[in-house]
Amino acid sequence: MDQGAKIELFVKASYDAESVGNCPFCQRLFMILWLKGVNFTLTTVDMRRAPDVLKDLAPGSQPPFLIYNGEVKTDTNKIEEFLEEKLAPPQYPKLCCRYRESNTAGEDIFRKFSAYIKNSAPGMNDALERQFLKSLINLNNFLKTPLPHELDQNPSSDESSRLYLDGDELTLADCNLLPKLHIIKVVCKKYKGLEITDGLPRLDRYLCKAYCRDEFRHTCPNDDEINWAYQSVAKYPPQVGPGQAVCNLRH
Repeated sequence: MDQGAKIELFVKASYDAESVGNCPFCQRLFMILWLKGVNFTLTTVDMRRAPDVLKDLAPGSQPPFLIYNGEVKTDTNKIEEFLEEKLAPPQYPKLCCRYRESNTAGEDIFRKFSAYIKNSAPGMNDALERQFLKSLINLNNFLKTPLPHELDQNPSSDESSRLYLDGDELTLADCNLLPKLHIIKVVCKKYKGLEITDGLPRLDRYLCKAYCRDEFRHTCPNDDEINWAYQSVAKYPPQVGPGQAVCNLRH
């Protein structure tokens, strides 16, 4: 990397037009840059005035986007790859995962959450809720299962002691999943009366450990911002409590 590289990250602004808005892709890149420990400028973009702001910088694009030494990049996945390549060891930490499974853990949760929370057909609600809760159980089970290096150290271990998806340090996989889990946690509590970690101790531990990290906690949009974004689409409160729902799925 160029020692004097100028890095600017543009993210969606909240309804107050200043703080960070509800966008898991924006938070994902925010976390990556913070974890890399590189100097960068963060700019929030008020989408109500975005056409004027973006007209010259990234016409036709929506935040997040990155400007690296004057070069504009607008694709989140490609920005992630670019940063991992440019901000590399020994000067910057490597954030990619050791295990392929870590990259795909929980990959279906946000999709199933979206189908569940936005469903407008009452007859579909129970089935969509079960599918969503099953995806949370699968993530909980993944977090509980020892990774290969843990089994190398303790072949008889039947439960992982790691903090995050791929080990004891946050990785690109966590930067992708955690912002989505935060949105899900906030929205389900507000509009469904669900605590998504009820009956799922490893998921609860994962989120608790993540909230202890500044790179995650201080990049999250506030709860009111998230709830405001979902107030017009959240449908149908659940008929049973979350703990009972998880119990029913397991039996």
